[in-house]
Amino acid sequence: MAPYNLLVTRLQKALGVRQYHVASVLCQRAEVAMSHFEPSEYIRYDLLEKNVNVVRKRLNRPLTLSEKIVYGHLDDPAHQEIERGKTYLRLRPDRVAMQDATAQMAMLQFISSGLPKVAVPSTIHCDHLIEAQLGGEKDLRRAKDINQEVYTFLASAGAKYGVGFWRPGSGIIHQIILENYAYPGVLLIGTDSHTPNGGGLGGICIGVGGADAVDVMAGIPWELKCPKVIGVKLTGSLSGWTSPKDVILKVAGILTVKGGTGAIVEYHGPGVDSISCTGMATICNMGAEIGATTSVFPYNHRMKKYLSKTGRADIANLADEFKDHLVPDPGCHYDQLIEINLTELKPHINGPFTPDLAHPVAEVGSVAEKEGWPLDIRVGLIGSCTNSSYEDMGRSAAVAKQALAHGLKCKSQFTITPGSEQIRATIERDGYAQILRDVGGIVLANACGPCIGQWDRKDIKKGEKNTIVTSYNRNFTGRNDANPETHAFVTSPEIVTALAIAGTLKFNPDTDFLTGKDGKKFKLEAPDADELPREEFDPGQDTYQHPPKDSSGQRVDVSPTSQRLQLLEPFDKWDGKDLEDLQILIKVKGKCTTDHISAAGPWLKFRGHLDNISNNLLIGAVNIENGKANSVRNAVTQEFGPVPDTARYYKAHGIRWVVIGDENYGEGSSREHAALEPRHLGGRAIITKSFARIHETNLKKQGLLPLTFADPADYNKIHPVDKLTIQGLKDFAPGKPLKCIIKHPNGTQETILLNHTFNETQIEWFRAGSALNRMKELQQK
Repeated sequence: MAPYNLLVTRLQKALGVRQYHVASVLCQRAEVAMSHFEPSEYIRYDLLEKNVNVVRKRLNRPLTLSEKIVYGHLDDPAHQEIERGKTYLRLRPDRVAMQDATAQMAMLQFISSGLPKVAVPSTIHCDHLIEAQLGGEKDLRRAKDINQEVYTFLASAGAKYGVGFWRPGSGIIHQIILENYAYPGVLLIGTDSHTPNGGGLGGICIGVGGADAVDVMAGIPWELKCPKVIGVKLTGSLSGWTSPKDVILKVAGILTVKGGTGAIVEYHGPGVDSISCTGMATICNMGAEIGATTSVFPYNHRMKKYLSKTGRADIANLADEFKDHLVPDPGCHYDQLIEINLTELKPHINGPFTPDLAHPVAEVGSVAEKEGWPLDIRVGLIGSCTNSSYEDMGRSAAVAKQALAHGLKCKSQFTITPGSEQIRATIERDGYAQILRDVGGIVLANACGPCIGQWDRKDIKKGEKNTIVTSYNRNFTGRNDANPETHAFVTSPEIVTALAIAGTLKFNPDTDFLTGKDGKKFKLEAPDADELPREEFDPGQDTYQHPPKDSSGQRVDVSPTSQRLQLLEPFDKWDGKDLEDLQILIKVKGKCTTDHISAAGPWLKFRGHLDNISNNLLIGAVNIENGKANSVRNAVTQEFGPVPDTARYYKAHGIRWVVIGDENYGEGSSREHAALEPRHLGGRAIITKSFARIHETNLKKQGLLPLTFADPADYNKIHPVDKLTIQGLKDFAPGKPLKCIIKHPNGTQETILLNHTFNETQIEWFRAGSALNRMKELQQK
C-alpha cells in the first residue's frame, strides 16, 4: 500500500469514517478538504476570488500576490479601509498552529476565555521540549518522561477544545505544516516566528503570539497592520554549490534584521522556477530574520509537484483552476524592489551573533582571521525547521559520500536533525541517514533541538571561545548553547557538511582541496540530489491524535502545586489615571531580542507557568549603567541585583516600572512570554527607539504600553536613575502622541513626546487590562 493510502487508512480507523475518495471531491469544485485530517473543512478559493474582485474594483489597480491573499481574507472587503503601512485590517485566517512551548500559554488563555471549542481548524505540535543529548530515540524517551505533565495537559486540552495534537517525535511544526496543512492561498497564523515557512507553498503564514491565536480560535476577526510589500525579483537559475539558503542569506545582508519590518516579502520573476518547493520554504522561513511580517512565493509547478508527492493532488488541481488569484497581477507595484541574479549568486555564510552579517563562503575565512574569530569549527549542525527537507539531506549526503570515498570523516562534531517523522523515515529508507552517520554524524530527534537552545552540549565550557556552523536560521549570542562566546554561523546544509569535513572556516569547497586517506588531494564536486524521493514518502510512525467528536467527558487538570503549569489570573484594569513616577527597571544597551527578554533553553520547561518563567525576565539584556547583563540598581536599596528580583521587589512595594530599549526591541522569536513577564511583574510601559512587529503586538495584547521616542535622540536624555510620568492616557487616541515627563534626581524636569501605533481596538485592550479581559467583557455584554 502506498504511504498516502496508509496514512489515510490510519485516519479512517481513528475517525470511524468510510474511505475518502479524492475523485468524488474533484467533482465538487468548491469542496476540496484543507487537509486529510479535516475532511469536512474545505478550501474556499471561491470566497477568496469574490473578496479579491471586490477589493480590486475598489482600488482600481493591479494587486500583488500578498495583497490578493491578505485582502481575500478580509472580514469586510467592501468597507475595510486599506492603505499599506497605515490602516489595520480585520482578517479571517483559515487555521491556527501552535508549537508546544507557546501552546501551553495559548491554551491556558483559551481556557480562561470560557469558550467551549475552537472556531477554526487548529493544531498543537510537540517539537520544542526535546533536548539534544545522546541521539534521537534516547532523547525522545527522556523528553517524554521529563515533560509528561505538559504533554498530558496539551493532549487533553486539544481533545477538550477540538485541537489536533501531534505527539512528541512527530517533527518540527513548520515541516509538519508544509507536509500536511499549507497550501497556495491559505492564511495561517502560528505561535512561532518561523511560521512564514509555509510561504514556500504559496500561503500567507504569519508568526504571532498566543493571544493572537486565541482571538482566531475564538472566532474573532484578527487585526494586522496592512503590510507594505517588498518585491524580490529573481532572475537566472541556481547551480553548483549555491542553494536556496543563499538567497535569503543575501537578502538578510541587504535588508538587515529590521529592513522587512511591517512588510511582506514577495518573491517573483523567472528565477523562481529554478527553486524547489522546500527550497522556497527555506527562504520564507528565514525571512523572520529580517523582521518581515511573512514571505511568499507564487504558485507554480514546483509546488504542484510537492503537493502531489505529499498526497494532496486534489489541492493542486483546485489551485490550477484558481491560479490567477495565486500569482501577482502583471504591473503590480512594490514598495521596494530588490533584484537578485541567481546565476551570479555565490554561497554565503552569515554571522557571528546576528543573522544579517553576510559573507561569501570564499571570504569568511579571511574575515575571521582579521576579526579574531576562531577558525577551528567545533561542531557542524544540519537540519532544523529551515533546512531539513529531503533535498537538503540528499545534498548533504552527496557531499559526505565523496569524503567517505576518499577515506575521510568529519573533523568537527556533526549532528543531523530531521524535520519530521516522514523525513526521518524516508532518509533512513533511502540510505541518506546512514551515509551521514558513516561520515561521523549523530542523528537527533525530530525536533528543534540545538536550534532553539535545547542542546546539552558537553565539548566546551561556558565562556570558552569557539565556532560552530549550522543550517539554522538564527544565531544570536548564546542562543544555541547558552555560551556567549560561541561564534555561530548560518549557511546551507551542504556547506555545513563540507566545512565540518574540513574542520575550518578557511575552507571554500568550490576552490579548495582536501587530502584523502591515501595522501592524494581531491576537490569536492558540487552536490546534486533529488528534490523529492523517487518512491513515495515513508510516513513512519503514526503520531497524530485527532480530537474526539464528543469531548463532553474530557477533563483538563492543572495541579495548583505544579511547577510547570499555572492557571492564569486576569491582569488588573487600567485605573483611568496617567502613569506617574514610573521607576526605570533597566535601560537596555544595544540589541535586545526576545532571547534577551525571556531566554529559552532550560527555561522552556516553565513556559506554562507564568510566575516561574518570570524569573528569567531580561536576564540577557545589557544594563547601560554598568555594561552588565542581569545586574540593575534597586532604586530603593541602591544595591545591584538580578533584573527579575528587582522587578519583584518593586511589585511587592507597589512601585510601577518601565523599560527603556534601543532599536528593533524584541526581534526574534514570537514568544509572548517576553510580554507576559513584564506585565506579571508590575511593568506598565516599554519605551524604545523601535519595536519588532510581533513583540509590539504581544505587549499590546497584555495591556502594556509599547511606545517609541518621537525623536530617537531622546533615548539619551533618560538615565536609569530618573523617574518617568506618562501623560495623556485619559485622551488616548490613535495617532495622538503621549507626553513623557522625565524627572531627574536633581529636581530638574524635561518633557518629550512618545509615539504609538495603537488603534481603537488596541486602546480598548489597554483600558481593560489585556485583550483577553476585553474579550470577556464583550462576552458578558
